[in-house]
Amino acid sequence: MRTTTQQRWVLGLASIGSVMVALDVLVVAAALTTIRADLGATAEQLEWTVNAYGLSFAMLLMTAAAIGDRWGRRRTYAGGLVLFTLASVACALATSLPWLIAARALQGVGAAVVMPLAMGLLGAAFPPERRGWATGVFSGVTGLAVLGGPMIGGAVTEGLAWQWIFWINVPVGLIAIPLVLRNIPESKGPIRRLDLAGAVLVSLAVLGLVWGVVHGQGSGWSSAEVLGSFAGGIVLLAAFAVRENRTEHPMVPLTFFRNRTFSAANSAGFFLSAALFSAVFFLSQYMQVVLGSGPFMAGLKLLPWTATLFIVGPIAGRLVDRVGERPLVVIGLGLQALGMLWVSQISRGSVQYYELVVPLVITGCGVSLAMPATQNASVGSLPRESVGIAAGIYSMTRQLGGAAGVAVLGSVFASAGGYAGHGFTRALAGCGVLSLLGALSGLGITARRRTAGPVVPRAMEEVG
Repeated sequence: MRTTTQQRWVLGLASIGSVMVALDVLVVAAALTTIRADLGATAEQLEWTVNAYGLSFAMLLMTAAAIGDRWGRRRTYAGGLVLFTLASVACALATSLPWLIAARALQGVGAAVVMPLAMGLLGAAFPPERRGWATGVFSGVTGLAVLGGPMIGGAVTEGLAWQWIFWINVPVGLIAIPLVLRNIPESKGPIRRLDLAGAVLVSLAVLGLVWGVVHGQGSGWSSAEVLGSFAGGIVLLAAFAVRENRTEHPMVPLTFFRNRTFSAANSAGFFLSAALFSAVFFLSQYMQVVLGSGPFMAGLKLLPWTATLFIVGPIAGRLVDRVGERPLVVIGLGLQALGMLWVSQISRGSVQYYELVVPLVITGCGVSLAMPATQNASVGSLPRESVGIAAGIYSMTRQLGGAAGVAVLGSVFASAGGYAGHGFTRALAGCGVLSLLGALSGLGITARRRTAGPVVPRAMEEVG
């Protein structure tokens, strides 16, 4: 089956929005030192330029997905791009840290709209027998943006100024918004009332959980603030589950989680993101602190890792359509674990850059195989009309995984002496363990082989 012009527009424009969001997750990291000197920030204030984005992003994903199902995915996606672009302007114009933090929080709201709606539009535009290929391209481009964030941020900061890491979003948004409205067909989810109480409960629950994670290292994992945040998040999440089980119009039908593939894919996505974001965080700094590279050169040295996403991702998407998701998730995360554990072992002593190339390639091939497969398993395991809310759940799971991975392994890194001690070695070993947990989760994905003919939605096979 050939890809239509309309499907190509959907894939291209959804990928553009995803790249904008993914870049801004880590692109700021390379500019933090410059921002601190320019705006006179304290270290704690500087952390909030990252945390404000991550918190608003994570806590509003589910609500944004539900709004998109109700009001129209194309319209809501375009609105998210508008908000993200305006917030980027506000970030670039910031003259103080409070201003920048507020603008970053607003940017996170826009990102929360863009990411699940991009995945929802993709799921609605492509039939099951072509969705794997489209997801492979989408995931490869998105992953490239995540891994390329530090390099791009370093290049822009060194060559221009830190404000330009935000200005570059503006022309992209201004071009993409009218193209979205003109070339993407409108689609909606099942017609139901918006569950405002459920939206508030799940948003506050995620806020509590993420707040506890990002403050665990600084405040102490046993501090009253962190334990209270976790307890509050868990209580609110339980209240959300009770609410969804009783209301006639749930935001998230709990029957979704009876689907073994859906639950396993989200679990694998959590561990994949926890390992991936942590590895990017530590490796980009390792290239600078230990190997003495500048921010831009450090990014270039990660090319053996990042380039594989662009090459292997689309191939993995085609393989998903042929052999199903489970083999790619298990093998991919197994390769990612192998590569990260390899880096951990050789970094115990003095290491030359060339020794890192092969394990970086193995790690990149692994994530390139696993990323499109986990996303496709999650979104494709439910009926087509449910792709919006499925995309929201998967996006939230990945965001929580990324935040948890960086926070927990950051504590491991610090307690083991950082780069001066064995911190990097243990942090990368932790990334390997998280990858193995993801591979084990992937075993729960129902094995199946796709065909070119009609496909019975897995929800009909597994939920009953």
